[in-house]
Amino acid sequence: MNLNGKIAFISGASAGIGKAIAETFAEAGANLILSARRIDKLKVLAEDLHSKFGTETQLIELDVRNFDKVEAAIKNLRSAWANIDILVNNAGKAKGLDKIQGGLLSDWEEMIDTNVKGLLYLSRLILPGMVERASGHVVNIGSIAGLEVYPSGNVYCASKFAVHAISKGMVIDLNGTGVKVTNIAPGLVETEFAEVRFDGDKSRAEKVYQGYKPLEAQDIADIALFAVTRKHHVQIQDILVTPLDQATATIVNKKQ
Repeated sequence: MNLNGKIAFISGASAGIGKAIAETFAEAGANLILSARRIDKLKVLAEDLHSKFGTETQLIELDVRNFDKVEAAIKNLRSAWANIDILVNNAGKAKGLDKIQGGLLSDWEEMIDTNVKGLLYLSRLILPGMVERASGHVVNIGSIAGLEVYPSGNVYCASKFAVHAISKGMVIDLNGTGVKVTNIAPGLVETEFAEVRFDGDKSRAEKVYQGYKPLEAQDIADIALFAVTRKHHVQIQDILVTPLDQATATIVNKKQ
């Protein structure tokens, strides 16, 4: 299987894992619908991909938490772009690292609305077309936090447990339709993730990735490409990937 001429929709594509997946899929020959809140970064990415690979792109300034805007974005796609072959539900975030009794409601809502409801919104709007065509692939970017709860992870972990459960639900509900589902659960990946979690505190964020070699966004992109290019009869349902120095969500071999 290859991606030549396929259309992939990637949410949260302006940075980190989403950007790396966009670059990797573009190199493999896919055309891309890229969405993110930061349209300026998407424009730079699109120009770079067209220059390097001749990639055709559609850019959507989008906050996946707003269903009406997500629905409008999908309905307003030109007919040539409407038949989406691959949906990568990548948009997600962690906010704060507080114990549940001291958590901020605004942080909880942002995580649940982005990580869970945003994924559901896009999936609900795109999956019917895949089912009708009896072809397609959904890649959900989950987390090791969807398998293990760690101290002060509470609501973030809950949101990623939901992604894991939704992914399994998709596999069951889509069985027999020809549509594949893959849940990728990364451990520690060095992206903007920690900086966003700590509200832009770069020094605190940097400490998360010190003392060991974390995963890179490209590592996850390589795995996503592998998953979507298997033979038609092969469905990779679930992948847990960590750095060599990470054993669990909380056990990391950090060298001083």
